Amino acid sequence: MALVRSRFDAFGGAERFVQSAIAALSAQGATLTLVTRRWPDNDGTAIILDPFYLGSLWRDRGFARAVCAELARRHFDLVQSHERIACCDVYRAGDGVHAEWLAQRSRVQSAFARWATSVSPHHEYLLAAESELFTSPRLKAVICNSEMVRGEIAQRFATPADKLVLIRNAVDARSFHPGLREEFGAAVRQQVGIPRDATVFAYVGSGFERKGVAPFLQALARRREPAWAIVCGKDKRAHAYGRLSVKLGVAGRVRFVGGVSDVRPFLAAADAFVLPTLYDPFPNAALEAMATGLPVVTSTKCGAAEVVREGESGFVRDALDVEGLAGCLDRLDPGTARRMGEAAREAVAPLTPEAMGREYLALYERLLAGKLG
Repeated sequence: MALVRSRFDAFGGAERFVQSAIAALSAQGATLTLVTRRWPDNDGTAIILDPFYLGSLWRDRGFARAVCAELARRHFDLVQSHERIACCDVYRAGDGVHAEWLAQRSRVQSAFARWATSVSPHHEYLLAAESELFTSPRLKAVICNSEMVRGEIAQRFATPADKLVLIRNAVDARSFHPGLREEFGAAVRQQVGIPRDATVFAYVGSGFERKGVAPFLQALARRREPAWAIVCGKDKRAHAYGRLSVKLGVAGRVRFVGGVSDVRPFLAAADAFVLPTLYDPFPNAALEAMATGLPVVTSTKCGAAEVVREGESGFVRDALDVEGLAGCLDRLDPGTARRMGEAAREAVAPLTPEAMGREYLALYERLLAGKLG
């Protein structure tokens, strides 16, 4: 089978998923060929398609055209895409529904920004590509990593229910576990200048507007007892969030550490994980935090909220409900966080890479047998 993914980002959840999926599926007998612009671990088996482009619209459209042209010249039993292209049999909706993201983003945009989004040729292309994909007669299955995404696709595009297959993301409990706290916690706190006995909240995610860094900082500022924060991730406007932390009076208690290839030490240094994202289909970072033994505070438009038990393994609030988020942070003293973290780890225990691999392989077998589509 062919697996299509355009861009590789060492810090991206989708890329880490592709890497783990290749390992899990290859171990069970599947032969996979990656179709991509570039891939750092290419052993010569990947198909590299990198047409020239200027700007994001040309980039996405050019890659889609190149992929469809290349696939027309080759034979694969199945083509699974992680990009919005209609020439695929299986689409993994890891990015969710673009139309839904724009609807959520409009909640924090100015009137001018909303207008600019509405006339953007790139967004127009993505919406059209999304519609063509979800209504394509070739499409046999859509892999949804959350019930939230599955419902959005069904509602917006009337895609038949039997094509919408729920397979949640996996987390490797051998890499993410509570023992990391003893291994890394104290050293990381010392390294970034956080007191040993402080309450610490961790955030992991690139794209600060979408992932909710602003409401996180605002909630931190309103917490009754002072607490600290570690922010891991990249954003081209990271300096603006640094200024926001100064304005809110929490700059001395917030550590922006940038993009990191290994988040485990920073999760190990925290008591809880906070991700008040505007829209996130099912972030790996939340699963990794829960497997590490951290309770999660996240939003109603985050697919990971589906595995959070309110008040037991975490809290779920609207992404812009700063008072509500602050109230959740108030309840998470280190002792309470430790108890809730145990429940969080139990909640994600079934989501293993091996189980995910079996679900994918079973789906492919059903598709090849003509039982779907």
